[in-house]
Amino acid sequence: MGVNKVKLYDADPRVLTAFANTGVGFTIAVGNEDLQAMAASPDAARRWVAANVQPYVPATRITCVTVGNEVLSGNDTAAMASLLPAMRAVHAALGDAGLGQPVAVSSAHSVDVLATSFPPSSGAFREDLAGYVRPILDFHAQTGSPFLVNAYPFFSYKASPGPGPGGVSLPYALFQPNPGVRDPGTGLTYDNMLYAQIDAVYAAMQAAGGRADVGVTVSETGWPSRGDDDEPGATAQNAAAYNGNLMRRVAAGQGTPLRPAVPVDVYVFALFNEDLKPGPTSERNYGLLYPDGSPVYALDAGGPGPGGSLNPYYTSMFSSSSSSGSAVGVTFLTEKVVLSLLLQAIVILRRSHSYC
Repeated sequence: MGVNKVKLYDADPRVLTAFANTGVGFTIAVGNEDLQAMAASPDAARRWVAANVQPYVPATRITCVTVGNEVLSGNDTAAMASLLPAMRAVHAALGDAGLGQPVAVSSAHSVDVLATSFPPSSGAFREDLAGYVRPILDFHAQTGSPFLVNAYPFFSYKASPGPGPGGVSLPYALFQPNPGVRDPGTGLTYDNMLYAQIDAVYAAMQAAGGRADVGVTVSETGWPSRGDDDEPGATAQNAAAYNGNLMRRVAAGQGTPLRPAVPVDVYVFALFNEDLKPGPTSERNYGLLYPDGSPVYALDAGGPGPGGSLNPYYTSMFSSSSSSGSAVGVTFLTEKVVLSLLLQAIVILRRSHSYC
């Protein structure tokens, strides 16, 4: 499939060892449970780097470390207070290790860290999180790492399926033709919800401290192919439309209306269906593939393929270059599943050269 980047939710040594000497780049993760120890002691961060990074480089390319996942949208105040100190400790430990290659440090946040997201120009972080977010943005600006956000238009559509007042139209959520929505603050028109959410984060960062020098990466997005009765729109057809339409835009290097010259970095969740995951049916059906590796649906990402479509086994999106000649990388994000060695994954399509 031409995969050249992989993002793990942990630092599984079996995975990192298996990909030695392949050239595949990895993002690995520090779990939420380790934040307080790393914040309290630089030695904890150095030990983590010594155990999870140094034994594998340079044979395995590790390019980024994410510290914690959606910490600020939870209710663990101790973890929230420890997040930035832990990020700083890991960044320092990586520098002290003298790895000979740049390794970025970031953390993934839920879009729920925003108090307002529409219109995009009104984007603002929650007031109760301002004391955490502003110094984190300073850290990103100082180190050149991106701000990561998990954004799912599916959840907005599920909560308020349109059309109608306050509703989200399905074409708007799926990148399909629609009249678009105008932002009265900027005069810009948005034809899809995801790009509106991205620009809301940019607006929030600007309002939080004028941080126009920090990039935004969508660290998770996707659409389920199945759902419960109260999950409208969760179909294979809509999942194929959302992922395929998004991939075409990323391959074209399209930016958001607010930042048209900045190509969007997006992790599409997920490679495999997580058949052992609890919760709503949709939670087990975000994958492009079934756990046995067979395709859930054909993915039309705008290139040639059997029957005129692109499926996970035949797609120009998983090649070394796009039709314009610029490199298009694909990254998979994986997590451990209890009782299974399945690699749960996220596809990342990217044209920029940021590390995360």
